[in-house]
Amino acid sequence: MSIRAVVWDVDDTLFDYTTADRAGMRAHLAVEGLLGGYGSVEQALVRWREVTDRQWARFAAGEVSFEGQRRDRVRAFLEEELTDAEADAWFLRYIAHYEAGWALFPDVLPVLDALAASHRHAVLSNSSLTVQDRKLRRLGVHDRFEAILCAAELGVSKPEAGAFHAACEALGLAPQQVAYVGDHPEIDGRGAADAGLLSVWIDRATAHTSDDMLAGPHRIASLAELPALLGTDTRFGAPSTFR
Repeated sequence: MSIRAVVWDVDDTLFDYTTADRAGMRAHLAVEGLLGGYGSVEQALVRWREVTDRQWARFAAGEVSFEGQRRDRVRAFLEEELTDAEADAWFLRYIAHYEAGWALFPDVLPVLDALAASHRHAVLSNSSLTVQDRKLRRLGVHDRFEAILCAAELGVSKPEAGAFHAACEALGLAPQQVAYVGDHPEIDGRGAADAGLLSVWIDRATAHTSDDMLAGPHRIASLAELPALLGTDTRFGAPSTFR
């Protein structure tokens, strides 16, 4: 059965979340006067990422709301008992710095152009629709996707099969007709494979690639490899015509 659609993760797959988050938090902590409490900027950023990962896991497990995990990230990072309003205000100040660094990875527009005529496209994210809808509009790619699905609204998160199947249902396709591309080897890669989709793990941290599907995900180092993996004869590498 041929692959007819590609469903995409957003953060650290299409959008360079890590770079924007680190730059935004560095600027935010400097303005807030909080860097003095850490041995180095890097130490502060590592602490923020640890807190973020821990609270995000609670959200993915259904233990806390999307808004709640944001507030708890602030409380845990500052080690202070803040009201919801105080935590929201702190996080919004961080968001202003974070959004200043928003950018797509350089290989995103070329691959979307290359696959535009041959495949349908959708998004499945473990975030909220409010966040990702706005982000994709700001980045200029919102109209590339037929459907945008997020865990906060679905009530189920990756790597649960139900999340991936919801994306397939939104496209009216069987899992065997859909490829999923994401940056996390377990949440995205193994989760999509276990749900029956063609799973593609984008691992930009290494140059290693694998052509063996076996029971798990394909592993690519750049989205430039995706058209060939899907068996598509494309003009990949041509300048983007999307404006």
